[in-house]
Amino acid sequence: MNATSTNAAPVSLREAACAAWLEAGVDRKLSLVDALPKADEARDFTAWPQNALTPGRPERPRLVEPAAVERRSLSRPEGRAALIHALAHIEFNAVNLALDAIWRFAGLPADYYADWRKVATEEAMHFGLLRQHLADLDYQYGDFPAHDGLWDMARRTAHDSLARMALVPRVLEARGLDASPGIKARLAQAGDARGAEIVQIILDDEIGHVAIGTRWFQWLCAARGVDADSTFQDLLAEYSTAPIRSAPNVAARKAAGFSDAEIAWLSAATRKAR
Repeated sequence: MNATSTNAAPVSLREAACAAWLEAGVDRKLSLVDALPKADEARDFTAWPQNALTPGRPERPRLVEPAAVERRSLSRPEGRAALIHALAHIEFNAVNLALDAIWRFAGLPADYYADWRKVATEEAMHFGLLRQHLADLDYQYGDFPAHDGLWDMARRTAHDSLARMALVPRVLEARGLDASPGIKARLAQAGDARGAEIVQIILDDEIGHVAIGTRWFQWLCAARGVDADSTFQDLLAEYSTAPIRSAPNVAARKAAGFSDAEIAWLSAATRKAR
């Protein structure tokens, strides 16, 4: 299946999401996300690229190991642009993660697919805001190297929707809830008011995205007859997930559906890791 093979109508949401996921061109991918159908159709489709673990993406940015991504001072315009670029790369990956959640996992309630369609469209909007801000700073997406850490967990959880809901939205993306207030403050202090404004927009929406991950993690736990709190801890240990580096944003995590027990456990793990 390729991105041009699903043009004939009607196209189901899962098929359209798969086509957008496979698309490598940035502008074309965003257009396909914008055109995603609002509801799925009950239909059999045999061309799912089940063994595909890497989405379509442009040749740039160049992907390097996380430790090789240079940290630049926000006192310099290039440093501010590098930070905005890093955020844009996260949001571009988040678009593909939402699309992957739609097409890869079959047999879930219609609301699941509608929820992740909403996430995909909002992540695309975030990426567009950051890309435009980069352009205003005289840079483009792809001008700085980036790492593939976020997508590594997507590969590792491609076999299991429960593990995916636990470890991508509720761990990797939830870390953005903790980090965003500090990033916003740093940008504002450096004089980048627009960058700080965009980070706030993203934080407000990401609370809802993590809440969607929580909703479907809890639903899957209930469907499988397992305890959500203990399963979450077990998955963190099984996948050797590093503890969060900063104190949890308690208000944002509660709004995103984290239980008091989970927040207490995460807080304790953060203190221990320091």
